[in-house]
Amino acid sequence: MTIQFEFDEKVVAIAQRTEKLVREEVLPVESEYSGSAHALPDGPRELLQRAAKESGVFAPHVSSEFGGLALDMRDRAPVFEAAGYSLFGPLALNCAAPDEGNMHLLERVATSAQRERFLRPLATGEWRSCFAMTEPAPGAGSDPSALATTAQRTSAGWVINGHKWFITGANGADFAIIMARTSGEPGDRGGATMFLVPTGTPGFTRTRDIDTLDESMFGGHSELTFDSLEVGDDAVLGEVDKGFDYAQVRLGPARMTHCMRWLGSARRAADIAIDRANERRAFGGRLGELGMVQQLIADNEIDIEASRALILRACWELDSGESGAQITSITKTFVAEAVNRVVDRALQVCGALGISGDAPLSRLYREVRPFRIYDGPSETHRWAIAKRVLREAR
Repeated sequence: MTIQFEFDEKVVAIAQRTEKLVREEVLPVESEYSGSAHALPDGPRELLQRAAKESGVFAPHVSSEFGGLALDMRDRAPVFEAAGYSLFGPLALNCAAPDEGNMHLLERVATSAQRERFLRPLATGEWRSCFAMTEPAPGAGSDPSALATTAQRTSAGWVINGHKWFITGANGADFAIIMARTSGEPGDRGGATMFLVPTGTPGFTRTRDIDTLDESMFGGHSELTFDSLEVGDDAVLGEVDKGFDYAQVRLGPARMTHCMRWLGSARRAADIAIDRANERRAFGGRLGELGMVQQLIADNEIDIEASRALILRACWELDSGESGAQITSITKTFVAEAVNRVVDRALQVCGALGISGDAPLSRLYREVRPFRIYDGPSETHRWAIAKRVLREAR
């Protein structure tokens, strides 16, 4: 299987329809709400998703069995990038985190009954979800093996106790995928199990919504507590004690779709800088005629094109059935930092306008910065990349 840099006409058409939808329908809604989706009412979300369905671009990542367009990882790249041009674009297409990653996981791991109960309403946009793994220190974070939430087996099923935080989308979610330890101790590499739990289950409490730098994730980031949360055996997703393995099923592709979406934001920032450089006159000519401004614009194009190439390389490996652990770590690290560089340069080109609320750059600047932390901080990925290289060399 060779890497193809050209896309099928069907994929190009979906990307073009997505681009049209985002510019005509989504960007005005984003502007109306100043890019903040943490407390966005359901009305705008439903309106945007209805428009995406009418445009034939809804759920591009989901199989046709559940109403999606069944695009593989590589073909998602231009569509997700087009969606990411607006902070609300992924929400419109129902391919925003964490729902998009959860759909992928459920299609791969869930039983047929679980897919009907949880995946189908999630894929149609009727339901929302969250993925509850991250915990306050000394619990699971960059090191998932520190998992401290426990699930004890009972005669009726399981009892879950624990404390989670920074759980994206938990406010308003219909169910959570909870990662809990079913064997071993914190620090052990195995012993985790995933549970599918409706958020209305007794013992499931959303303690608070955390104030964060970013605001574009629908439902925000919440702190959760599980106090004697009882679930049946049918709540187990996959096999007991295989949760860390299933997390890899989700994380590799989810990292790449994050890269695709944020690359759309980088493209938008670069376009704003280009327009400003062409329109603004200073020092006897257009801003874009100044060499230092040209360098900023050129470096943006280099970072965007290099990011696209890395994403396609990683997607090729994932579509080939490989784990993609090394290339997804490399890609996530590079793209997260490249996106930050692009937005920063664009803001610099625009000067005072860039840091004002009159342009969306200050908003984008706040939104892209956390990407260097979530789904693995750049430092953690670099550590893992180096370990693999050194191990292979030995």
